[in-house]
Amino acid sequence: MSDTVTSETVIEVSGLGKQFVKDAVGIVALRDFDLTIAQGSFVTVLGRSGCGKSTMLNLLAGLTTPTSGTVSYRGRPVAGPRTEVGYLTQSDTLMPWRSVHKNVELPLEIAGVPAQRRTEHAAELIGKVGLEGFERHYPRELSGGMRRRVSLARMLAGDPETLLMDEPFGALDAQLRGELQAELLRLWADGGQTVVFVTHDIEEALLLGDRVVVLGPVGRIVLDRPIDLPRPRDADELRIDPEFVALHRELTAALREGAR
Repeated sequence: MSDTVTSETVIEVSGLGKQFVKDAVGIVALRDFDLTIAQGSFVTVLGRSGCGKSTMLNLLAGLTTPTSGTVSYRGRPVAGPRTEVGYLTQSDTLMPWRSVHKNVELPLEIAGVPAQRRTEHAAELIGKVGLEGFERHYPRELSGGMRRRVSLARMLAGDPETLLMDEPFGALDAQLRGELQAELLRLWADGGQTVVFVTHDIEEALLLGDRVVVLGPVGRIVLDRPIDLPRPRDADELRIDPEFVALHRELTAALREGAR
């Protein structure tokens, strides 16, 4: 990871709650949720479906407003999306009428970056995610894993300092998921961004994170634990590492506790 990383707080969440109304009935998605994220950290948020993980990310991103509590980014209240924060959702949000290059260019275009600089930066990012030669292809011509790579490059195009990621590799097969996990870790190590990565997969949480937060129903934090496994981490080697096995058991137990 970058030597410039400090322990400065980037995201601070206090007493966060979110309630939705469906058929005139209030549904609580998140209640009294507290979380602090340090600059440069890679935090994996682990939980079963329906525990409020995606709701939490939407609130951190400023896409929805809380029913109660506060979200602060570098000490300032989050009132909407911020250019410093990139968000990679579960679903494919590429624009089908734009090529790979044009999709990656989009945040730069919106920001008013001159055409030549847009072209150069997009080409650099396409190379970083291993898609050289596919610049003129359209999303329909790409595999699911390649579309994820384009989405990752597009998120990075705006040069965000914080990345929010909602189970971005969950729909991919094991081999592709492993490749993109390694790619993400390489990009994080090179850029020193802060990452909040939501997953329901224990192995993924341990492979990626330097801290794992386990959520129970409505965002109750069951476990908040630093992960000291040495980097770089190889999935095959980790599976037989006694420390990894012990951590896996601990997180499994936390998930079971959260389900009660």
